[in-house]
Order: sequence, then C-alpha cells, then structure tokens
Amino acid sequence: MARYRFHATNGYAFVLDSVGRDVRRPERLTRRASEVAESVMSELDDHEDWAEWSVSVHDLSGRRVLVQPFVPRAAGMAQAA
Repeated sequence: MARYRFHATNGYAFVLDSVGRDVRRPERLTRRASEVAESVMSELDDHEDWAEWSVSVHDLSGRRVLVQPFVPRAAGMAQAA
C-alpha cells in the first residue's frame, strides 16, 4: 500500500492535500481523484465553470503520477447516458 496526495487546482486557486490517502492498488487512483473532484465541487459550489480544474496526484516523494480533469456532475451524467 502506498500513500498519495490529491491536490486540486485550476492554475490559480489550489486545494492542498497535506495528509494524503493510502491506496492499495494504483488502478484505484482515478476513482479517488474523481471523489476528490466531487468533494471540491461540493465545497466550492459557488463556482460554475470547472473546465480548468484538475486533480494532481503525487506520491510521497513529490512525483506526479496522475493528472485528472474535473468532470462536472451534469457532464458526467450526459456521458453515462
């Protein structure tokens, strides 16, 4: 199991994950990144445009291992349909 940090940013604003989260299997990183994006969108619900936002996943050495763009709720539902 490895610990990763999930930071969210649009290039100007930044939501720092100073604690991180243990992830058993690397293929679960994308699911966790999606959960982080949903959480940020819920917390900052006054924003309307999430097109520039992404979750940047880093291991504890600081190496970036994944960048995943935010998928707003409405867009995610349209893709699922």
